[in-house]
Amino acid sequence: MKTLKKILLVVVIILAIPLIAALFIEKDYAVEKTVTIQKPQTQVFEYVKYLKNQDNYSKWANMDPMMTKTYQGQDGQVGFVSAWNSTDKEVGSGEQEIISIEEGKRINYELRFFEPFESTEHAYMIAQAIDSSHTEVIWGFNGHMEYPTNLLLVFMDFEKMLGDDLQTGLDQLKIVLEE
Repeated sequence: MKTLKKILLVVVIILAIPLIAALFIEKDYAVEKTVTIQKPQTQVFEYVKYLKNQDNYSKWANMDPMMTKTYQGQDGQVGFVSAWNSTDKEVGSGEQEIISIEEGKRINYELRFFEPFESTEHAYMIAQAIDSSHTEVIWGFNGHMEYPTNLLLVFMDFEKMLGDDLQTGLDQLKIVLEE
């Protein structure tokens, strides 16, 4: 009986350690990538503010050529929603809504993922003039994981996972706009 109690105590401790550790781990994460495009700021922003244009540069928009997409509202305006649905587990289903625009400079999105997991996160794109013919584009993503799932932040490299996809999209955006 003493051995069983010791085994149970060890099991409880092993289970408790990660849960206690998760109390001290950040719940928020942010990833941001940049690219310089040889075009004026107004021209770059005028392109990126339209969600439908993401089909031409976003890695995620092109992961499943068979995914269905629907749109609601006027593209390039606050309230426009772009939704997707895919049988590919990597793509899943969700929607993206323009929640604010600082004309010529910044656009903010709310991303609502439905499958393969439910989550609401925020993303943004910023176009900053370097000079009259060069623009720096910043694409960022902010996420949040509740306790105890925030423990995954220790094991998952969101900077690498999301950052590589953001950078792939920005590099493609550069090609599209500079051609």
